[in-house]
Formats: sequence, structure tokens, C-alpha cells
Amino acid sequence: MKRSVTLNVNGTSRTGQAEPRTLLCDFLRDTLRLTGTHVGCEHGICGACTIHINGQAARSCLMLAVQADGADITTVEGLADGETLHKLQSLFAKHRALQCGFCTPGMLMTAIDLVHHRPNLDEDGIRSGMAAVLCRCTGYEGIIHAIAEYASTLPEPKATESGR
Repeated sequence: MKRSVTLNVNGTSRTGQAEPRTLLCDFLRDTLRLTGTHVGCEHGICGACTIHINGQAARSCLMLAVQADGADITTVEGLADGETLHKLQSLFAKHRALQCGFCTPGMLMTAIDLVHHRPNLDEDGIRSGMAAVLCRCTGYEGIIHAIAEYASTLPEPKATESGR
């Protein structure tokens, strides 16, 4: 029996019907027609289906659509501002970080989460954080360079009251 699922996706409230066993990635792709989220392994290993749920990167193949009911979701389609690409999307193009493109949505969503939650990353930290998304093409070096440049464009984090 299908249930109604309402999500705030890329700033817009979207509602659809889902079987209780429907994966969030399939709901996004098949019901809401947001096909930028790619489905690879369906086991949470490859990272192609990474989206942001309530401000945190998450594998959409590891969550049921009904579990996400009421959540704020950002997919790769929500990164650009109209025709203006997100800064990291532009840097992927600049650094030729695009090969087949299958991993690209997951790479973008993971990288944005990584640099915003772990400021002051060096290249080793970027490589470690991005190991969560598999890329089988030759664009990996470009991906790392694009993320490093993106991280360098962000403002320095403000110190907390405790000085950390």
C-alpha cells in the first residue's frame, strides 16, 4: 500500500506516492523525476547516489523514501542557481574532472559536504574524504584539484566562543 511522501527538495515542496520499500534514490529518480542522483551499487559503497539530507551528505540508496518524509533534500540539480553553475561544478569543468560523469553527482555532493564540515583540508584530507565515492575513470586527479581549489575559496571558519 503506497504512502504519501513529502520532501522539501532543492527548496521546493514535492509530494509523491511510495511503497514502504521504495528506496529514496528510486523515489527521487522515478517519482519526482530528478535523475541527477545516480544509482550504482545500491549497497552504499559507490557513493553515486549521495545527496544532502537535512544538511548532511547521505547515501540515498540506504534510506527508504518513507523514512525521509518531511526532510530537506538537496540533489545535484539543486546546486546550480538557474543557468549559473555552483562554484564546484565550474571547477570540475576547469580541472577536467569530468570523464564518463557517472560518479560526478556523488562526487560533487560529497565534496561540498566534506569541505563545509571539515575546513582547512589538505590534499591528503581531501583524498581520504573523497575515498567514499568510487571513480573508475581517469578524472580523479582533476577531481582532487577542483575540490582543493574550491576549499581554498571558502572563508576561514570563525572561532567558537571556546576558541576552537
